[in-house]
Amino acid sequence: MTSTATASTFPAVDRDELEARVKSMYREVAETPDGDFHFEMGRALAERLGYDPDALDRIPVAAIDSFAGVGHFLDLAGIQPGETVLDLGSGSGMDSLLAALATGSAGRVIGLDMTDAQREKAARLAHEGGFDQMEFHPGYIEAPPFPDASVDVVISNGVINLSADKPRVFAEAARVLKPGGRLALADIVTESPLPESVSCDATLWAACIGGASQQDDYRAAIEAAGLVIHTFREHPEYRFLTESARGACEKWGVKSISLLAIKA
Repeated sequence: MTSTATASTFPAVDRDELEARVKSMYREVAETPDGDFHFEMGRALAERLGYDPDALDRIPVAAIDSFAGVGHFLDLAGIQPGETVLDLGSGSGMDSLLAALATGSAGRVIGLDMTDAQREKAARLAHEGGFDQMEFHPGYIEAPPFPDASVDVVISNGVINLSADKPRVFAEAARVLKPGGRLALADIVTESPLPESVSCDATLWAACIGGASQQDDYRAAIEAAGLVIHTFREHPEYRFLTESARGACEKWGVKSISLLAIKA
């Protein structure tokens, strides 16, 4: 299946229903992180994925409690003091806050998220923690409202699989990146293409499964945006919790990956 076929297949999902389900689920992630979800959350997950415990100790606990990422990629991002970082689908802000530690007060970290509860929680935690270099904007990862070539690093964790237009997400990431800028992310992909019964199901999309791209198509979409992939690795330590999700992992090779790509 080509990346073009992937792009034409994905819109079959009901986008309004998908957005409603995703917003509902991640509002719960922000407000009741101790609830029952199909995925793990919190500090134990973050540390198992490879996050630095000392860095986690330096950011608000509530951001870590609502962490629902699928991999670790900040080592790939190599964020430097003074850089500008854009976090696509910033959630409750754990990755954004860690990025702010790396940029220091001379840098800038911009979070973009469509879910009000997540964005508001992240902004509150950043303010309470004294991270004045951070800001959080409402919006969609397919249309970041920022100027061309204005960002040094784009990051994202477990979010792009939720988009019904991944080629546009990558094209927009490339647009806002400066020449030589980096895209560093973690996401869910598959080894085999998903059947239409799965890829057209908004519930399974919201569960981070239905929208997962076949890994070769995912890479092709990044490269078509003018980005060169330097590192691509799997995260076998990430696991889904429900039986149905684990079944999908076995049947179609659903898995967590992280990567680094550079804008030419």
